[in-house]
Amino acid sequence: MSEHTHPSGAPATEPEPIQAVPLRHPGRWISGALVLIGLGLFVWGAATNEAYRWDVYGQYLFDSRITAAAWKTVQLTALAMLIAVLLGVLLAVMRLSPNPVLKSVSWLYLWVFRGTPVYVQLVLWGLFPSIYKQIDLGIPFVHQFVHIDVQGLNAAFLFAVVGLALNEAAYMAEIVRAGIGSVPEGQVEASTALGMSWSQTIRRTVLPQAMRVIIPPTGNELISMLKTTSLVAAVPYSLELYGRARDISGANFQPIPLLLVAATWYLAITSVLMVGQYFIERHYSKGMSRQLTNRQLQALADAQDTPAAAPKTPKHPGGGLA
Repeated sequence: MSEHTHPSGAPATEPEPIQAVPLRHPGRWISGALVLIGLGLFVWGAATNEAYRWDVYGQYLFDSRITAAAWKTVQLTALAMLIAVLLGVLLAVMRLSPNPVLKSVSWLYLWVFRGTPVYVQLVLWGLFPSIYKQIDLGIPFVHQFVHIDVQGLNAAFLFAVVGLALNEAAYMAEIVRAGIGSVPEGQVEASTALGMSWSQTIRRTVLPQAMRVIIPPTGNELISMLKTTSLVAAVPYSLELYGRARDISGANFQPIPLLLVAATWYLAITSVLMVGQYFIERHYSKGMSRQLTNRQLQALADAQDTPAAAPKTPKHPGGGLA
């Protein structure tokens, strides 16, 4: 041990450095090796299994019909989710309203659309032309201005979008309501005390804080909506990804590789959506964690390396020094 002289004159000794021995976890290595071996065996078995027909998979992966169907799937997802978000916000406001009629109507909507399967709802939307053969718009029992022949419409895509959107709106309403409810009432009271109107309070105080709660489940619902588009065959609409892959497999009698093609495109689109969701969540979660980001750490280091400016000596109003 090294010795130093203590201020009192007595020799002082320093403790020897601790020799830290890391803990060994053989179970982790064994379990990891077993998982890797199992995964490798599965990949090898899938690659050598002739039932998968990888040649057919590669032939149709970028087929023009498949890529067009993937684009239709994206359109279905985007339009249905946009309508669902707007309608969900409206339903959430109605649910939080003190008006008993609005609150009851919103609750009834949620009860119906959350309580019945989405596939059943899509089937009913497919039968919409049989239920309502004609739609008249105008003054009831007096004069009708517009007559729409529903049976003459070839609007399977429109019915698919409406069916998906109305079902999703019920879930978005609860997500938005939970997000708004997560903002403390004191925030609203403080905004009102500052003279903000109701719309300014919602836009500047409530929504920015509620988005931290709303964004994660909304991103999950968007990804779920992408996969739910495979059910629009109940409308019936078959120009989306799964429907087109099923039609092609019905012609070449190769359902397995065509299902793999559809699954690959679903995974690709979902991966893009997950990346976008990550950056949006990170944007709205700023200031919620005490851990500094790399940019903040770099800015702090730069600030510490910069010499502080010398304080200015205040001058007397007359022109001299104070």
